[in-house]
Amino acid sequence: MSETPIPRATRREWWGLAVLVLPTILLALDMTVLHLAVPLLAADLKPTSAQLLWILDIYGFMIAGFLVTMGTLGDRIGRRRLLLTGAVAFGLASILAAYAHSATALIVARALLGVAGATLMPSTLSLIRNMFRRDDERTLAITVWMTGFIVGSAIGPLVGGAILAVFSWGAVFLLGVPVMVLLLIAGPIVLPEFRDTQAGRLDVRSALLSVAVMLSGIYALKDAARHGGSLAALVALVAALLLGWVFVRRQRRLADPMLDLDLFANRAFTASVCAVLLTLVALSGTWLMIYQYLQGVIGLTPLRAGVVMLPAALVQVAGAAVVPVLARRLRPAVLVSRGLFVAVAGFGIMAIAGEISPWPAVLGSVVMGVGVMPMMIMGTDLVVGSAPPERAGAAAAISETAAELGMALGIALLGSLGAAVYRWQMGDVLASLPPAAAAQAAETLSGALALASTLGTGGDTVLASARHAFTVALHANAAVGAAIALATALGARVLLRHLPVGGGGH
Repeated sequence: MSETPIPRATRREWWGLAVLVLPTILLALDMTVLHLAVPLLAADLKPTSAQLLWILDIYGFMIAGFLVTMGTLGDRIGRRRLLLTGAVAFGLASILAAYAHSATALIVARALLGVAGATLMPSTLSLIRNMFRRDDERTLAITVWMTGFIVGSAIGPLVGGAILAVFSWGAVFLLGVPVMVLLLIAGPIVLPEFRDTQAGRLDVRSALLSVAVMLSGIYALKDAARHGGSLAALVALVAALLLGWVFVRRQRRLADPMLDLDLFANRAFTASVCAVLLTLVALSGTWLMIYQYLQGVIGLTPLRAGVVMLPAALVQVAGAAVVPVLARRLRPAVLVSRGLFVAVAGFGIMAIAGEISPWPAVLGSVVMGVGVMPMMIMGTDLVVGSAPPERAGAAAAISETAAELGMALGIALLGSLGAAVYRWQMGDVLASLPPAAAAQAAETLSGALALASTLGTGGDTVLASARHAFTVALHANAAVGAAIALATALGARVLLRHLPVGGGGH
């Protein structure tokens, strides 16, 4: 008996894909714009280095903590319904962030943005999984979806630079409001509704456990990276392990678990989840520093920093378009590992960036971005494609949890490493300054630049030292990123070698 052919997607599905790309563009744009606004934000709110890292990474932490819960909630109440509800929440949280008047208020607003963002990403991926049933169409759709991130990264610096040239840093958060309004208007028209009709009620206890595990584990890693083996980090780590054990045991006992652990029995699924996480740890840890480097070390305005980084984003767009073509000719293990080897070269170029010309850093970003594209597209496709359609929300949530957790950990761990290297390099200069001035210069590059502007002739030494220290910190982050990317490339080459050309996650 012949199998029923899988129907091709119609025009409505492709228009729906265009609508689903909107949140991805926004979230990428939101992140690149925020990195661009860091110097102005730091000068206005005067956060400590710890507060600045929280402003940057609390968003990713909250997304990572709530993604699994939101993914399974979408399976139960409907993925379109969850997407539109999240759009409303994201728009309101964007307004709160735009008008935050203190570092603490901005951290809270960014946390709310993270919770809202956790409703958007698994909804978009799971809808794609249901709308595009054929493997070739799903790969193309995920490529288009991933390209949305790149387009957001490309236009973010330009749009953000233009806004920051006229308005205060808070205006960059208002970019999310019109995008969410457009999503709310177009979504009900072109997006179908999907839900798992066999799913039971949402297990609130499992949801709370998953959030507690993620947040306590992330806090432990972040605190350990900043302060070493502190008691707080140890307590948080033990709590994360115990809560994680309770969560896993509960999922195995439930007839309808919130997290389907059977998905991890698929080797391609598990390897792809881990590879996506590690790739984004390496990438985001370096990307965190690039715009601060271009403005604080090279001396570019926000708009010029956006312009010089445009080639990196445009080349990534072109690279993403080539991935589906290469996927029809190369096995996933070969395509992904070769791409990551290219990314290692990009990190290496970034590690020789100087204090005069921005072009080594720009070239490194181009090579690095092209190299990670096969991993990001093929990895996401393998994760989502390995799950049955009715579990698409859970698989998409796991994929996005890996991505967001990777970005958050990259910012927290490599961001803390960069801050430590910066302070170490500034040691001699800090010793010669009064305690209050030394504390300001040690916290952030922006603090050191602001201090230098008030010291007259003596400020030249502080300025030169701060720029050199930050450049060395960038080199350190790039070196660690290269090591992580290399290890990921070797692991993907081994763990994905059983998949044929065009092979999915099954």
